[in-house]
Amino acid sequence: MNLGIALAALLLGMMALILWLYENRKTNVREIALVSTLSALAAVSRIFFAALPNIQPTTFIVMTSGFVFGPSFGFMTGALAAFLSNNFLGHGPWTPWQMLAWGLAGFVSGLLGESGIHKSRIIFTVYAFVWGFLFDWLMNLWHWLFFIYPLNLRSFVAVYAASFYFDMLHAAGNGVFAFLFGKDLANILGRYKDKLTYDR
Repeated sequence: MNLGIALAALLLGMMALILWLYENRKTNVREIALVSTLSALAAVSRIFFAALPNIQPTTFIVMTSGFVFGPSFGFMTGALAAFLSNNFLGHGPWTPWQMLAWGLAGFVSGLLGESGIHKSRIIFTVYAFVWGFLFDWLMNLWHWLFFIYPLNLRSFVAVYAASFYFDMLHAAGNGVFAFLFGKDLANILGRYKDKLTYDR
């Protein structure tokens, strides 16, 4: 079996397990509604910017949701955003990889939420810039495994070098969105989180 296909199947299994675990834990109805809303927002923003090469606000929205609401919330927002947007942009073997990459962006940001990175406009911008590259590097790995032969160091370097321009566009766009809107979005979501906690 092709290594890429095997890994895609493994990722699908992981996604199914994560979704099942999330479904079976105690989750507030408002939290589920908020995950759905932010996922839809991230998905629509990706579709809206689809004409621009690799520039979209999805990544920074997913990261901000993770920062404010935590790792599992961030992962679900990222994974669902990828799935929902691909209903319009097209599904394929890349979908589980995108779900994983955006899910990890939200998850890692959730783990760093207590650090206060999102409260500093400059630090958040740098962090978002780095995640633009990290997302695309994971997607480059999928491309290398599925479409490149032979799988060796030379072909690996060639794939990453060829995609550098598009990776840079994602990183730069992500940084700009984070600089312009990241702190404000985090504040809005933070106030909503406080309201949810108070209402409980």
